[in-house]
Amino acid sequence: MIKFTNVDKIYSDGNKSLDNINLGIKQGEFVFLVGHSGAGKSTLLKLLTREEKISSGRVSVLGEEITKIKTSKIHSYRRKLGVVFQDFKLLQDKTVYENVELAMRVVGTSPKEIKPRVMEVLDKVGILDKHGRYPSELSGGECQRVGIARAIVNKPSIIIADECTGNLDIDNSISILNLLKDINEEGVTVIMATHDIEILKLFSQRVVEIKDGKIMKDTKRDSYEVSV
Repeated sequence: MIKFTNVDKIYSDGNKSLDNINLGIKQGEFVFLVGHSGAGKSTLLKLLTREEKISSGRVSVLGEEITKIKTSKIHSYRRKLGVVFQDFKLLQDKTVYENVELAMRVVGTSPKEIKPRVMEVLDKVGILDKHGRYPSELSGGECQRVGIARAIVNKPSIIIADECTGNLDIDNSISILNLLKDINEEGVTVIMATHDIEILKLFSQRVVEIKDGKIMKDTKRDSYEVSV
């Protein structure tokens, strides 16, 4: 489903953020991408979302070599992805419902399909009763649930979560991770970047460790000793 082949990323200042990355992720996997800040985690995710372009190598997603996607087609490609951010990126002047609804409107979903789907995903993430609230009226954990609802409302094949528990306490972090696990069990591939070692101790998903732009370890958590 996702394949990085001999991928390098070098920025204009000469900084080599990724160095010969070879990585395969199967459909339906849940993968933790771990490493210190600056290790290359976010760069790798930005290559997946085509916010950044590779310097060399190949990246294929869902059978398509995304390095060859024309600029005019990137928006269409991104519809297959759901992205969850550390800082939520919610529109403060819109309600919970409106924040999630907007994700469907921008892709041209029929108006009659929007309301039932939005209410369905708000119920799934446990904040249906908050649909009329504004982000400023929510806790951090609730804001992240809105972010997840927005990410899944268009039924993506892949969820990309970049430090999505970074602003949450441990209880809320565990709650968000359990929610992502539930989504993953429905067949959605989940890739989550984190530097939170405590989270890794509580979940048994695959762990890929990046250090200085290189993959150092790639194994299941049950045989994994965190070195980051």
